[in-house]
Amino acid sequence: MNIITRKRINYLFLLLACFGKAQGQVSFGQAEKIDNDWSFLRVDSTTNSFESPKMRDAAFDDSRWRRLSLPHDWSVETPMSPDKGSCQAYLTGGIGWYRKHLTIDKKAAETEGIRHYVYFEGVYNYSEVYVNGKFLGLRPSGFASFLYDITPYLSDNGDNIIAVRVNHSQEYDSRWYTGSGIYRHVWLVKAPEVHLSQWGTAYRLVNINKSKAVIEVDVETTDDRTDKTKALTQKAVIELTDASGNVVASTQTTIGAQEKKTVTLTVKNPQRWTLEKPYLYTLTTKLPNDKSVVKAGLRTLEFSADKGFALNGQWMKIKGVCLHDDAGVLGTAVPKAVWERRLKELKAIGVNAIRMSHNPHAPELYDLCDEIGLLVMDEASDEWEFPKRKWMRGWNNGKPEYQGTYTYFNEWIDRDVADMVRRDRCHPSIFLWSIGNEVDYPNDPYSHPVLDGGTNGFTQPMYGGYHPNQPNAERIGHIAKRLAAIVKGIDPSRPTTGALAGVVMSNETLYPSVIDVVGYNYTESRYAEDHKTYPKRIIYGSENRHDLNAWKAVRDNEHIFGQFLWTGTDYLGEAGQWPSRGMTTGLLDMAGQRKPLGWYRAALWSDKPTCYIGSSPLPRQKDGRSRRQAGVSPYASDTWNYMEGQSVRVVCYTNAKSARLFLNGKPVGGAPQRDKGSDILFWDIDYEPGTLRCEADNGASYEIKTTKEPYALRVTTDSVAHIFVEVIDEDGNLVKNADNEITLMVRGARLLGMENGNPNDTSIAGNKRGNRLRVFGGRLVAYIQPGNEKLYIRASSPWLKD
Repeated sequence: MNIITRKRINYLFLLLACFGKAQGQVSFGQAEKIDNDWSFLRVDSTTNSFESPKMRDAAFDDSRWRRLSLPHDWSVETPMSPDKGSCQAYLTGGIGWYRKHLTIDKKAAETEGIRHYVYFEGVYNYSEVYVNGKFLGLRPSGFASFLYDITPYLSDNGDNIIAVRVNHSQEYDSRWYTGSGIYRHVWLVKAPEVHLSQWGTAYRLVNINKSKAVIEVDVETTDDRTDKTKALTQKAVIELTDASGNVVASTQTTIGAQEKKTVTLTVKNPQRWTLEKPYLYTLTTKLPNDKSVVKAGLRTLEFSADKGFALNGQWMKIKGVCLHDDAGVLGTAVPKAVWERRLKELKAIGVNAIRMSHNPHAPELYDLCDEIGLLVMDEASDEWEFPKRKWMRGWNNGKPEYQGTYTYFNEWIDRDVADMVRRDRCHPSIFLWSIGNEVDYPNDPYSHPVLDGGTNGFTQPMYGGYHPNQPNAERIGHIAKRLAAIVKGIDPSRPTTGALAGVVMSNETLYPSVIDVVGYNYTESRYAEDHKTYPKRIIYGSENRHDLNAWKAVRDNEHIFGQFLWTGTDYLGEAGQWPSRGMTTGLLDMAGQRKPLGWYRAALWSDKPTCYIGSSPLPRQKDGRSRRQAGVSPYASDTWNYMEGQSVRVVCYTNAKSARLFLNGKPVGGAPQRDKGSDILFWDIDYEPGTLRCEADNGASYEIKTTKEPYALRVTTDSVAHIFVEVIDEDGNLVKNADNEITLMVRGARLLGMENGNPNDTSIAGNKRGNRLRVFGGRLVAYIQPGNEKLYIRASSPWLKD
């Protein structure tokens, strides 16, 4: 059927979620993580080291290189500098080499018919991989996962060298921070010569009800034998087990050495994957000498041009956020536990969907969304065949650069898109495939005569009217048609989408008609008009601001199924003018801590009682009196330290109808006023030191206290990945205005970095491997990689108790 012309799109399917290990990712063989004991050298004039072709060779002496463990991002280890580009957080790219020794018994492997493969989750970018000096391949994309067969190049003596050259010398090739290096995990995979195919497992849900589910399973094999003349058939056993380990469905078939087959499983009394209870089955596919194990989740999707989106038949609103790959001081080498803490905090705010902006992310992030219960919009790219502007001296400021990933678009985009879908289609969290972000930005680079019609309908910069010397926007539609077909050829069970920046311009092209669901970036003003003009178009906000009106455009219009806020967390790159290291539009800061903006969003999105109060001084008139006409803000800090008698505005972010304010136990301020533009409650009161408490009608409450001088440090840890350090007063209250420098001593774990969340602290990157940092807002977080020993932590600061 032609789903583009249907008013409603129904998707019934079962999807697979991979284990946090490579077997689930590659769907074959026995996988071993080989992150430890790599040698590294950044070749750069500033490091007084120079590149040699011999670095790829097995005999090359790397004994003086730095020893490290992966994942690794070298850019975030370099000092920030104002002569670098703001798009990359004023950090450095360059060229780096990695080398690792592997012991593999070649003779034994040949006797047993075993082949060896190396699997990279992600290398930024232009990676060249060698084994014992032999070239395996080049992968330009820094976001793609890829695998090489190293069997033909193994040494007879068992000592093998993997060498990887990473070339990020075009360091301004992205509008945001990408990092540099082997920043995701690397795996060694052992498998028989005839094995299950890489990313070859897939599911489709034929139908489901309370009593049973019927699903189809694709089983695919690959023949890597040197001599393929001899026919080979094997028995394949496919089992589905529930969360308790009980087999709930099974079947078997015979399959050839290089073949794809589809079998059917019937599951009685199926459990659905939902956002509230993300139930996961386990799917196991067995050959006599190979096995694939992945997680599986059952649910249905439905999209309607009039009613929006339904998960498992329940119509709902998508409350999404966009995320980039980094975590502040960690750069893009982010441990799973750090993402887990961030995603759980976002879900506590009320977020139910993540947009992977603007590229495939680390596999662990999708695993977490499967487990936590968050929908995912997966995205292929930000740039197509021509470059976009990359800002150098602050976001949208000065003269841009035009480096970019466009340099390999024509040769690689088809494969990159196909690999994204094949790698990630096993995740129940994914509900949309995006083929591109803002590729239709007016005059950046595409142009169209419609731009001569003025700015009506355009919500982003147009950079002038129609520029006939620039690429014609009609090219976008033809590329989109090709990429959407690639996605559908691999996974017809989910809709395709794109995030449109120039909707008015794209409406003059094929682009909106060749994708199933159309995303509008910052273009709420077109929702009603385009719904009327294109009644079969399914519309949502693919990138949106945080203001109330943007949310009301979703909440109050049944046909708009959701929005994705820019962004879920603050991130590196797209920085302002120096000193700055990133964008501050997140609900969480770079330390993963909830900001006032996050509390405001919880008041709009959370289904749990929410209450937060913040304050700010009222501005004074020339006669010294306070002006009561000051505005309200979703950025108010929860502090209560002012001058005696000073007039202060107290704001309350709550999903209750009203709230009461108490100062030192006594009612104050009377009934709150409500700001119509933001729906924020507020009071104007005179400051008095003590405790300010707000009690909302829904039972939620929040209090803030006047704090004394910094007195001591308080340290807590989750014993997994985080150490939290706070400056407190003698009463144990967090001192929000403290900026003390902290020295942290850690034993029994590796200190990965210290982050305070301050977007203007440009000292953090260069000090990544140091153990000193100033707090911001009275606190910081340190990231650790625990070892096998008992963990000892000591935090100290001059004049404060340890």
